Amino acid sequence: MKPRQLIFELYGDYLRHRGGEVRLRGLVAILGCFGIPDTTVRVVVARMRKEGWLAGRREGRETVYSLTEEGRGLLAERRDRIYGRAPTPWDGRWHLVAYSVPETERALRDQLRKKLARHGFGALSPALWLSPHDRTKPVRAAFADQPRVRLDVFRSDTAGPEEDRSIAARAWDLAALDRAYQALLAAHAPALAPLRAEGATGHAEDAGGRAALTGRVTLIHDFRPIVFADPDLPPELLPDDWHGARARAMFLESLDLSREPAHAFADRLIAEA
Repeated sequence: MKPRQLIFELYGDYLRHRGGEVRLRGLVAILGCFGIPDTTVRVVVARMRKEGWLAGRREGRETVYSLTEEGRGLLAERRDRIYGRAPTPWDGRWHLVAYSVPETERALRDQLRKKLARHGFGALSPALWLSPHDRTKPVRAAFADQPRVRLDVFRSDTAGPEEDRSIAARAWDLAALDRAYQALLAAHAPALAPLRAEGATGHAEDAGGRAALTGRVTLIHDFRPIVFADPDLPPELLPDDWHGARARAMFLESLDLSREPAHAFADRLIAEA
């Protein structure tokens, strides 16, 4: 795990619940659990501050770091994608975006495609993207000041469930996504048993707290790119024996069970630092 991503994960999962600030030596102590050397932490923090992700203020002889507005915005977007799943049944209608971008503006076209994919749209053809959810507003807002981008947004339905499943299979690589969920389960589901046992005893030793912290942050880091690629399709569009629901249930249970021992251990690290 890269130190930069690790710092973002720590702010998003832990530090934002602890006032959003941390002294440099506290950050060094926590990242040491992941095998990140002191000197590397200092270099990465300085670089993130220069790039506008972190802000620092002096407190005596020490520097206290917090996320900037841009950094908080990035974490808010991540939280929405990880936890903000579609809560209502699908009405059977597709939301489509057809776009037109001049051939000379390849970078702009690539940017548009990345934005569509980031919001869960799949490509039915190079210039026609669709989603079962109404997520067109943030895409239109992102390119509202780009006169070279034309977006036509409309809704449609198909001949029936079989056609809908065929469209989903063509617009997204669901087989690859399912394999990613299976790999996540294989890597992280075994850690549930000790977490459940630890929760039953009502206490955690230092070793258990360290394992909870490193396992928790690694799970979030591994889950995030998968869920960002997941269009959050309704069940009727998914293949049989889909592993996504099981992976999400494992993820949420792991976070629930590891929160107290992981955060308590991090609190001790910062206090001792």
